[in-house]
Amino acid sequence: MHAWWVADPGPIANRPLVQGKRKDPQPEAGELLIRVSVCGVCRTDLHLAEGDLPPRTANVVPGHEAVGSVLETGSNGSRFAPGDRVGVPWLGGTCGSCTFCRRGNENLCVAPTFTGWDRDGGFAELMTAQEDFVYAVPSGFTDEQAAPLLCSGIIGYRALKRASLPPGGRLGIYGFGGSAHLTAQIAMHQGASVYVMTRSTEAQALARSLGAAYVGGASDVPPVKLDSAILFAPAGELVPHALRSLDRGGTLAIAGIHLTDIPSLKYSDDLFYERQLRSVTANTRADGVELFALAAEMELSPTTTSYDFSRADQALDDLANDRITGAAVLKNS
Repeated sequence: MHAWWVADPGPIANRPLVQGKRKDPQPEAGELLIRVSVCGVCRTDLHLAEGDLPPRTANVVPGHEAVGSVLETGSNGSRFAPGDRVGVPWLGGTCGSCTFCRRGNENLCVAPTFTGWDRDGGFAELMTAQEDFVYAVPSGFTDEQAAPLLCSGIIGYRALKRASLPPGGRLGIYGFGGSAHLTAQIAMHQGASVYVMTRSTEAQALARSLGAAYVGGASDVPPVKLDSAILFAPAGELVPHALRSLDRGGTLAIAGIHLTDIPSLKYSDDLFYERQLRSVTANTRADGVELFALAAEMELSPTTTSYDFSRADQALDDLANDRITGAAVLKNS
């Protein structure tokens, strides 16, 4: 099969991804063999390629927003059959026995497996995945529309929950890429008003088209105090800006897996009056089930920029340089 893998992590301008032929994977017990039709391109893939997230497996194949069809099951009694359309997300497996798994917080598992980091992902023609961590894709979405939901959608949805936005509240969003533009739609569907701060003029235009109440620059001060905020940009220097824009009792959730250093915070200006700062760590399978049900109900509309599979390195370069509006996806011809 043809695939892309991370050969030597480094600046994306140095082209750390390598394209070539790999041995076809074979499903083990409890796994599916999947022919990938579309795979989303996530900022986590960029962090992996550049070494912000050190690869856990040599020459690992990135990609954790993969949509495709089942070719083969690795055991009898699978809940999927050959030909079924499935989606493979970031969370690829958990131990199932640690304290966190037993209490329903499998996103905090002490021995998790992540697609495109621990095991080969969807920047390939074929991949395997544990069937217990694979989703059936709702019929109302094309493969290209469904791909961004598998990480950008799910993580954004969890970040929204972690932000504790009150009904009808004011939500600030910092950074407006693949995940943020989906989260904004969900928040507005639930009755919130959304205030977007982002440096990209194209992203600003998308936010306005989706109905944001306010759109400004990345460090601009919104015109009202915010009940909650989510930081999607991997820029720690924005944390004080976001905290100071919160009203009393407000919560800032940081959605990314990687963040540059956060500057010193001044307690009285940034955290007093019970303002809260929360991280977001992966997701549970229940988050994905909830997100797909909500997405189908509200007809969530991903904005995508598609690339031929042969241009995966260019897609990551464009993502690194803010040349993508919405979410990028790779399409296998």
